Amino acid sequence: MDKLEELQSSALTPSFSEGAIRTATLGMGCFWSPEALFGHLPGVIRTRVGYAGGTAKAPVYRQMGDHTETIQIDFDSEKITFEEILDVFWNNHNPFNINDYKGNQYRSLLLYADELQEEAIQRVIRTRKALGKGEPATEIAPYSRFYLAEDKHQKYYLKRFPNAIEKLSILYTTQEELNNSTLTARLNGLAKGYTNMEHIKNEIRQWPTSPSSQKLMIDHISQIRW
Repeated sequence: MDKLEELQSSALTPSFSEGAIRTATLGMGCFWSPEALFGHLPGVIRTRVGYAGGTAKAPVYRQMGDHTETIQIDFDSEKITFEEILDVFWNNHNPFNINDYKGNQYRSLLLYADELQEEAIQRVIRTRKALGKGEPATEIAPYSRFYLAEDKHQKYYLKRFPNAIEKLSILYTTQEELNNSTLTARLNGLAKGYTNMEHIKNEIRQWPTSPSSQKLMIDHISQIRW
């Protein structure tokens, strides 16, 4: 199954143009909050958290070796640019000091997927320096591999609301579908306080999916007890 088929495996996932889909991989501290932060942004299709940037084999949360907690984002580059994602990244953490933590787990990290992303990163850095924001203490390296984190870490804030998961489980029959959906990315942002229900409903009405799917999603999330 290719990336486009994977993203559209559920009828409740908006249908995006394959040519516009891009992926960003980054670390900015504990991965729970960044997943919610990026998940609420229009144009973001899917979010997931995991481990990357190191060499250890098969990392897990309690033994991630030299890897970093990271978030991986699939986005529609016609709706949100990689440069805009970089601005959100640098505007929402302090690369010099992440919770006074020293070590690889909470590094400020950008892993570029190709030469275009590497060039975009350097371009944004130059712009920020020209604005007096200085050289960010972010490690920048080529992307190699992303290890998906355990299920309990995916959509962490949303999963703190059992009624929300109960309602969403009617729409998404597997944990993989639930974790990968655009809708749950938005609701995870809502659970953290980055957006609101009315904004999500208005966005759903603009998604490239059928009116019946839009209505089904809106009806179900309207019943959630937060």
